[in-house]
Amino acid sequence: MRNLALVFCFSALVSAGIVACGDDASASAADTPLSESSLLSSSSADDSAGAKSSSSEKTSSESKLSSSTEPGFSENVAKSSESAPVSSSSVASEASSSSVAQTSSGSTPTSSDDGKCTNCDSFTAADPELTENGGKGSVTTYGSITAKETSLGGACNYGQTNIQYYAAIHVNVSPGDEKGPWNGGAACGGCVHVKARTPDGWKEVTVRITDRCPDANCGVDLGGAPASDIMGIQVGRYSGEWEFVSCEGVEGVWGDSTSIWVKEGASEFWSIIQVRNPKDMVKSITIYGVDTRDAHELEMVVGTENFWTVPKAVLQTDNRYRVVVKYRTGTDDEWKIKGSDLAEPEANLYLYEHRD
Repeated sequence: MRNLALVFCFSALVSAGIVACGDDASASAADTPLSESSLLSSSSADDSAGAKSSSSEKTSSESKLSSSTEPGFSENVAKSSESAPVSSSSVASEASSSSVAQTSSGSTPTSSDDGKCTNCDSFTAADPELTENGGKGSVTTYGSITAKETSLGGACNYGQTNIQYYAAIHVNVSPGDEKGPWNGGAACGGCVHVKARTPDGWKEVTVRITDRCPDANCGVDLGGAPASDIMGIQVGRYSGEWEFVSCEGVEGVWGDSTSIWVKEGASEFWSIIQVRNPKDMVKSITIYGVDTRDAHELEMVVGTENFWTVPKAVLQTDNRYRVVVKYRTGTDDEWKIKGSDLAEPEANLYLYEHRD
């Protein structure tokens, strides 16, 4: 019996060993295809990620190309980023894309300080922003950068001038609100110092305002000569900023000597005047009697921009008057004339001839 028991135990141990060996073999056999499957799956995932990355870059590129005509580009990109899951591979892919560094402008600055950028002529059209003494937003051009024509006076009604450094300023902040610096022509004659991002860094120029922007997303629209200075031959919509400055001593913004010009059609019953080649934008014009004690604060004409209405009481006399022009900056200018001088159509009363 003892021998039978030993045989039985030995048989049981052999069976258990065979089963154990079978499990190891089974596990080893199962491990091999699983490992290969994992490798294949990993390779497929990588290929898929690469395809997605390529697709993402293509989409980014297409969005970038359309950014100059789609004001909502930046907002749409932001919303897309919030809703889409981000993987480490896609982040790495996007980090090498210029669209990551791309600001809402549509141009890609390489530094926040030096003004250098890529795609500088593709600033995204958007509402301009007001600052304490100017603004920021789009810098565009409406002049020929090759011919560099002089200003024809624009909406400021100056007529033909010798001014090469001129520009238009925005009327609105948001479309139709008329909250821009144009202000019915009050900005006429003022100068703005403009700086814009370029591939070489910030470039700057000072221009006289002779017109208003026709573009809803315009900030400052440069004439030919200043546009050439900033844009070279790569004309487009640039990212920039500007501030109002005095025109005194600035080369290129003077067309002639400062004068009071009387609009065509003037008579002893009606006359409107403007200041040409002023030191800065005109803030007020007041006429003081020399032979009398009357004084007249002129009002800007509504609808005919950059003109001021002269009272009939002044036009219908040869009494002497002091015409005092106050500017946004700088010293006042003062003419001494007869009232009837302001009733003469297209009279151009130069300051240097009417100081005494």
